[in-house]
Amino acid sequence: MLAGIGALFGYYAAHDYDDAERAVRRDGGGPTGTGYDQFVVKGMDPVVELLPAEVLLTGRSAEAVEADPRHGGLIATAGDGEVISVSLTDAFRDSLAVSGPEQLDPVARAWCGSDVFAAPPGPEALAEFLDALAALARRAVAHDRRLYGWISP
Repeated sequence: MLAGIGALFGYYAAHDYDDAERAVRRDGGGPTGTGYDQFVVKGMDPVVELLPAEVLLTGRSAEAVEADPRHGGLIATAGDGEVISVSLTDAFRDSLAVSGPEQLDPVARAWCGSDVFAAPPGPEALAEFLDALAALARRAVAHDRRLYGWISP
């Protein structure tokens, strides 16, 4: 998956905002996302860096995505901002859930040319990330869940 230094980002599925909040506000101090269907990467911000991929995959404009209240909607913070949780849009989840490599690989190639990355990962790394996110989206749809991301700077 994506490598490098920096913040950790977790992508996970939860039933609703309250459930998503429990993923980051842990009773008993367990690790963020414990017990949730999730995967963790370095260097893939769900609000800024994921935006071009969502635009490319859904066909919605950047303005339409940014106007969606679920795009980066704040769910919860833990501690003094050690972990922040945000929502991902349902349109992105649904598009990911029905996409395979034939849709995701061209998105990854176009996305790596966007200007959102300080050090752009290669298209193979982005395709691998999108593949993992699409698998999570498929499971989320099958279990009537929505997608969220947590950020641990």
